[in-house]
Amino acid sequence: MTDPFADIQGVLKTYFDALYSCDIGLLEQIFHSRAVYATADESPALIRSMAEYFPVVAKRTSPASQNAPRRDVIESIDLAGANTAMARVRCTINAHDFVDFLTLIREDGHWRIMSKIFAMRPAQEG
Repeated sequence: MTDPFADIQGVLKTYFDALYSCDIGLLEQIFHSRAVYATADESPALIRSMAEYFPVVAKRTSPASQNAPRRDVIESIDLAGANTAMARVRCTINAHDFVDFLTLIREDGHWRIMSKIFAMRPAQEG
């Protein structure tokens, strides 16, 4: 059996890489096909499916194309059982800092992000 923390860290590394490069192929590898993307920082709350979220990422100017510094951190990973986890992560994408709560499930031996619930604010220097 593999180490769930190491496996989840691998998913989160791919998540950060995908957002930094705006790589939809990588996002498709780590998000469950029925995952939810949501924030209450807009009114009404913004809730999207992956079919709605991926095109938004694809249209972005990637931080990688601007040689922007990487600012992504795993703050915590909590296991709720053998197949359920939550991660709190932070990252910067263009002009915004994000705090993401990512729920993950393990299905067929692979961890996938089932929901991304986030808050954002203008990016801070440094």
